[in-house]
Amino acid sequence: MNQVTIKRDKMEYQIAEAYKALRTNLQFCGEDKKVIAVTSCTPDEGKSSVCMQLSISLAESEKRVLMIDADLRKSVLMGRIKVDRQGVKGLTDFLSGQCSLKDTICATDIKNFFLICSGSFPPNPAELLGGKKFRAMVASLREVYDYIIIDTPPSYLFSDAAILATYTDSVLYV
Repeated sequence: MNQVTIKRDKMEYQIAEAYKALRTNLQFCGEDKKVIAVTSCTPDEGKSSVCMQLSISLAESEKRVLMIDADLRKSVLMGRIKVDRQGVKGLTDFLSGQCSLKDTICATDIKNFFLICSGSFPPNPAELLGGKKFRAMVASLREVYDYIIIDTPPSYLFSDAAILATYTDSVLYV
């Protein structure tokens, strides 16, 4: 399993508390809300930041969390982690049959927090995300993790977020 380091900036107290409140509200929604897609209308509204901080907050509360970077068109995750880019396989590599799911899951330096990077840029993101392989992947991961947080592309520009919402229990709109 690849190991990655999360780049963490010191947050102001109010911001840190806001993520804890979001985590608590999510937990009060019930144990059946395990798979959550996070999207926004347009780019640069902070959905990837919310995804990352919510995942970290859930992991800090002793929950096993997997964050999936499903923004296959313009991922910002690679800029927020320290990793050997050559050695990491991602979601597109798995969905296109180039590696196993096990090869894509990275442990982080934060206890209980794992992630799957987006992988190489595919010519057909919506088709990869809408296929049976992604659905089966999410179903199998539900058995291993307490929460699966999926970072999606903006919903106004692409159909990917709507496709991914069909595999989730909830959608968080930033």
